[in-house]
Amino acid sequence: MKDPFWNYIVLFLSLIFEGASLFIAVKEFNKTRNGMGWWDAIIKSKDPSSFLVVFEDGAAVAGLIVVMILMGMSHWLQIPELDGLASVIVGLLLVFVSFILARESRSLLMGEGIAPETRDKIAQLAEKDVAVLKTKNILSTYQSPEEVILMLILDFEDHLDTEEITVAIHRIRESIKKEFPLVRFVIIQPE
Repeated sequence: MKDPFWNYIVLFLSLIFEGASLFIAVKEFNKTRNGMGWWDAIIKSKDPSSFLVVFEDGAAVAGLIVVMILMGMSHWLQIPELDGLASVIVGLLLVFVSFILARESRSLLMGEGIAPETRDKIAQLAEKDVAVLKTKNILSTYQSPEEVILMLILDFEDHLDTEEITVAIHRIRESIKKEFPLVRFVIIQPE
């Protein structure tokens, strides 16, 4: 390589554009994480698009920096293999980022349910009702980042008739929806 001037110009401009995109993505992600740590916000997020752009732009900026450094060293030290090493490092970086994104998105694609803490709170809320003896089971799945379907299997007091159980189911359903706005559909099955 005789004169890598244009290579550096292209890499520098790419770094500016990707860096600006990363800055905007981080700023937007910070709004959605509500004071949580970065990793906690990513794990608890039910909207992969909120952190997908951060990861993609972060990998792009890191890759561009690796390429700029190793290409510069390759030219300065006259070791062309360093340019190839940069490509391998960038490829490994992209594989690493894709594994993280696949791991975090997989559970949502497979039908992730609500967090155990939320399940416990819902069970306690249902058991506060005078008609309920015990929560037998809770099944849930995210339909979208803002919508959860919940099914409760409850053990009701033995002396209740059908109408009283129906009224209790309505009462429990409304209290759950009021307390947990993401729970849009509540199915209650008496045991």
